[in-house]
Amino acid sequence: MTQYITPDLCDAYPELVQVVEPMFNNYGGIESFGGEIVTVKCYEDNSKVKELVEQNGKGKVMVIDGGASMRKALMGDMIAEKAAKNGWEGAIIYGCIRDVDAIMQTDLGVQALATVPLKTDKRGLGDINVNVKFGGVEFIPGHYVYADNNGVIVSPEALSMPE
Repeated sequence: MTQYITPDLCDAYPELVQVVEPMFNNYGGIESFGGEIVTVKCYEDNSKVKELVEQNGKGKVMVIDGGASMRKALMGDMIAEKAAKNGWEGAIIYGCIRDVDAIMQTDLGVQALATVPLKTDKRGLGDINVNVKFGGVEFIPGHYVYADNNGVIVSPEALSMPE
């Protein structure tokens, strides 16, 4: 698994990267991750997140726009475990997670705004692979996102760590 260091990527590719405003906490068992963006736009309903983790996520990062809701968790331990099992590199969640102790032990990168113990409603609402915008950056499916303890950055193309 590649270790991404966002400050080094920013230094090596200043013309390509955009930096997401600082707001995320690192909760996953993998602290440094990156890959192709796959988006989910949903609000207090993680039905589409649950659908997406069933797919092969090798080389991909799920970017979940939960509208910054602090009331319900968009990812818990079962969804995180399924994502890890299906090869997802990680998830960036503009919202909350729950089961944080279990997620910290999961082989998945997870960054979110906060934790809350309440699960979402399941109404089948949401959109997959639409452009989403938060933190001053637009996340476009097919572009790339990289995250570590320093922050989150996006790029229109895949980046490699400088020598």
